[in-house]
Amino acid sequence: MKLSNNPSLSIIIPVLNEESNIVRLLEYIQENSSNVNIKEILVVDGGSTDETKEAASQYDVLVLHSEKGRARQMNLGAENAKGEVLYFLHADTFPPKNFDKIILNAIKKGTKTGCFRMKFDSDSRFLSFFSWFSRINHKICRGGDQSLFITRELFNKSGGYDEAYKIYEDNEFISRLYKITDFKILPDQVQTSARKYEQIGNFKLQFYFGIIHLKNYLGADPEQLYRYYKRKIST
Repeated sequence: MKLSNNPSLSIIIPVLNEESNIVRLLEYIQENSSNVNIKEILVVDGGSTDETKEAASQYDVLVLHSEKGRARQMNLGAENAKGEVLYFLHADTFPPKNFDKIILNAIKKGTKTGCFRMKFDSDSRFLSFFSWFSRINHKICRGGDQSLFITRELFNKSGGYDEAYKIYEDNEFISRLYKITDFKILPDQVQTSARKYEQIGNFKLQFYFGIIHLKNYLGADPEQLYRYYKRKIST
């Protein structure tokens, strides 16, 4: 299916207890993008117990209700999206100014999927060092915090997110995309929250993430990865 000359963007934001972040993000999107390019924003809630749904409903967005699990939430968002290009964005990640134009310009040049480089909202040199690697076009350097854009056609062809993964769903999906198409790293940066690092500790959390990558490489199944995450990271 050929894209139209002026494809539109559907932004899909999975949330769970993000009442403060979702307000900041939706206001940021309003101020730093054009509604000419953005067909819709879909906020997919995974069962929040705070005021996330109510906060999001104050804006011009579609709030969807899903079972918990980011893979399920993002797939549901994609099923309900009407844009020709899907943009998956975490609630604590802020894309660059005019991100919609940047993404659609890349799409018009033939790119089918990709992400931005990443930086943390932190002065930590340790985190700056690791975020530097987000410019390298290799699947090991990818992650959901860098956001992901993809044509609807390719998303459907790839099968979308594997809902067996309660964590690592972004890495697993992007690894599959690397096998079937060229993946583009855009030079602009998203800024993502360092809150989990601040909560657990920079070195400790990065070590845990490294172990999860290693376990996946050695053949661990989604449930084994999730059990390790719950034991070491989830609080």
